[in-house]
Amino acid sequence: MITCIVIDDDANTTKVFSDILELIGLRVVGKGYDGNDAVSLYKKHRPNVVFIDIVMPHADGFYALEKIREFDPNAKVVAVTADFTVDVERRLKELSVTAIIRKPFDQNEIRQVLIHKYQISTS
Repeated sequence: MITCIVIDDDANTTKVFSDILELIGLRVVGKGYDGNDAVSLYKKHRPNVVFIDIVMPHADGFYALEKIREFDPNAKVVAVTADFTVDVERRLKELSVTAIIRKPFDQNEIRQVLIHKYQISTS
């Protein structure tokens, strides 16, 4: 089974996203609310995939992505963001984000990312 962590500063978004992932068939092993949580949960659980919001107070998703990459350059990190600016996309590419899911997200978009990036059948 594929394991993952979900990081978003909004607790409701974290819960809804986690519920969708579990319905698809992933096992959510950790939930966090800022970049510091993302780094510590990644080191603790070593999940197959990290789903992380980018714009968060305190330590943001860029911080987490940089730290996770230092710890594990091959980590699979999916950015989940409502920020569509060119600067954000450029920075995510520089940090080798695995995929981007745009907010508001839906179950079909998440499935497509899993199928295309991980060749995971979710039917």
